[in-house]
Amino acid sequence: MDNLSSLILSLSGKYGVSGCEASAAEAAKNELAKYMKVRSDALGSIIGETESGEISVLLDAHIDQIGMVVTEITDKGFIKVCKCGGMDARVLAAHEVIILGKEKVFGVVTSTPPHLKGDDDSNKAAKIEDIAIDAGLTKEQAQELISMGDRVVLKGAQNELLNGNISSPSLDDRCGVAAILRCLEILKDKKHRCKLTALFSVQEETGGSGARTGSFAANADISIAVDVSFARAPGIKAEESGTLTGGAMIGFSPVLDHELSRKLKQIAEDKGISHQIEAMGSRTGTNADSIQNSGAGTRMCLISIPLRNMHTGVEMINVADIEATAQLMAEFIQSL
Repeated sequence: MDNLSSLILSLSGKYGVSGCEASAAEAAKNELAKYMKVRSDALGSIIGETESGEISVLLDAHIDQIGMVVTEITDKGFIKVCKCGGMDARVLAAHEVIILGKEKVFGVVTSTPPHLKGDDDSNKAAKIEDIAIDAGLTKEQAQELISMGDRVVLKGAQNELLNGNISSPSLDDRCGVAAILRCLEILKDKKHRCKLTALFSVQEETGGSGARTGSFAANADISIAVDVSFARAPGIKAEESGTLTGGAMIGFSPVLDHELSRKLKQIAEDKGISHQIEAMGSRTGTNADSIQNSGAGTRMCLISIPLRNMHTGVEMINVADIEATAQLMAEFIQSL
């Protein structure tokens, strides 16, 4: 568990906003190379493959994270941005950020003091396009370091909390990447009949193009997407969330192969692997939606990791849930 925690923190500490995933992708590539031959595709996704097998299985987790894109430097030196992925405007006021320009530039999102807010504005979050980042620079100084199109990430501390919990930015979906790497570690001395492809896909937060192209190339018989889903917390409905420390969330959805979802559930029960069910009546909102109908199609599975505070700088997971996800995938692959 200590090694797994270190891996999660290492991966989530790298930057990789959609379309600029190189730093995070390189770190994941180095880890994946311990288990299989690795390459990058045209979009920048990381792909690893074993040499042979009777059944082709794809394991996917996205490597990108949400962020913002610089759109303007004002005459006063403030930085204007638009969102890149599902950035939540409600968490931005007074948040610390890092602008990834020619060098890392620390900044804070400006916040209007409550004394100066009108009655109509006191309970409203500013729109992304209305916020400004203060980096303490003049316009000329900012232009020396920052360009239009540079990415901006939320600055957040990485903390190991009590009882195996971890808080960090970009756990969505670096913990899914960690789960696949842990699965491959479990399988390295095991016999199975599968040709494995590991895909750490780019641009999930902006539409899933990395998964679509990577899965087309893999042309797998069976595919498993590993992502995060909502963990229960105050204000979140039980039927819309899983339980932190409740184990791997096995997806049931029209997008997903019902027989294989039931097989995952049965394996978890037989092997004593912590698990819970995530039932969805339509699309899953993950790469599974892009992978399932890529090319001629693939039998699709989804295993999710419960995560609190999604799309913030303080996302939280439990290491035991990632271990359960890895164990379940490894047992499933050996069962085929």
